[in-house]
Amino acid sequence: MSVRRTTWKNRDGSQGEAWMVCYRDHAGVRRFKNFKKKRDADAYHAEVRVDVRKGIHTADSVSVTVAKAGQLWIESSTSAGLERATLAGYQQHLTFHIVPLIGATKLSQLTVPAVRAFKDKLAKDRSPSMVRAVMRSLGAILADAQERGLVGQNVVRNLHRGRRRGTDTRTERRQRGKLKVGVHIPTPAEISAIVARLTGARRPLLLTAIFTGLRASELRGLRWQDIDLRRAILHVRQRVDRYQKIGPLKSEAGERTVPLPPMLVNTLREWKLACPKSKLDLAFPNQRGNPHVLTDIISRSFHPAQIAAGVVDARGRAKYGGLHTLRHFYASWCINRRVDGGLELPLKVVQARLGHASIQMTADRYGHLFPSTDDGAELAAAEKALVLHTVSRRP
Repeated sequence: MSVRRTTWKNRDGSQGEAWMVCYRDHAGVRRFKNFKKKRDADAYHAEVRVDVRKGIHTADSVSVTVAKAGQLWIESSTSAGLERATLAGYQQHLTFHIVPLIGATKLSQLTVPAVRAFKDKLAKDRSPSMVRAVMRSLGAILADAQERGLVGQNVVRNLHRGRRRGTDTRTERRQRGKLKVGVHIPTPAEISAIVARLTGARRPLLLTAIFTGLRASELRGLRWQDIDLRRAILHVRQRVDRYQKIGPLKSEAGERTVPLPPMLVNTLREWKLACPKSKLDLAFPNQRGNPHVLTDIISRSFHPAQIAAGVVDARGRAKYGGLHTLRHFYASWCINRRVDGGLELPLKVVQARLGHASIQMTADRYGHLFPSTDDGAELAAAEKALVLHTVSRRP
């Protein structure tokens, strides 16, 4: 591995000059790269020497662009059988966010500072949640390229690893904020008002959402064969995606059993007699027996139910937007049932009820909702016990 000066004669008789870096990569292939200035060649030489030793160097001549790597990733994801909605989201990240900014950049030229600059550009006119989603997709693109031998390292993961304890993570969490009862989560009083005004087909659907915490896709895919009214439980086994396609759950954790309270059991017994016939055995089908469109459930059931109950904003519109707010309520209800005379559920049980893949996910999302047991009276008692213990041990 060396840096040397090279010269040549041009067609017009003038002399050309460059500084050439010569080296062998970790596969033993001889590589060359020219620079106009010696200091640039020296800097590249020092960088390559370290990267070759670590086995993470990829020569520019054999590297592909981010756009090309992204397309290979999309093709790989498609052949892996991912859901149509998931693939559409990946393609949007690539087409509208990644390619316009760094699509022409070669993978070998991507560095941690370059990726950080890309992230900063995204943050200028995109939401924090979109920035996080696009960065995850870029990381997946580089992981796929690394497996193909197109790049030696995943600089997105290096960026996240270096900033895991840094201010960037804290800033994102601060921007995202915690879920607040009465803002993002309906209060018990609001839910009581909504329940009291539920009638017709709207009642069993929304009661199930309120008292089981099912995701909207799981609610739309729920079948009668998955509901055991005698044992007062239901099984979550399938879902309906945004394209109205019935399919398996996204993760193994999503497949779960959820208990049903008595009021919901009685409501579902009555609804089973009046429910439209469905060849798909759906518990909440439309009049044709097919899955409901999510926007119809929100606009024709959830929002009118809130307005009828007086759960509205300053303009008189429904206070809460999507059905996911009812899932948030179910989580908070499970966590704070002791306030209503019930038993507070452990975090692990709440995780299982919600179908989260990890307990960390549940803790990050809802951990702050658990009632504090370290109140002033308990602190005073603990302090008194500590002082008495200290005094009793004095000679």
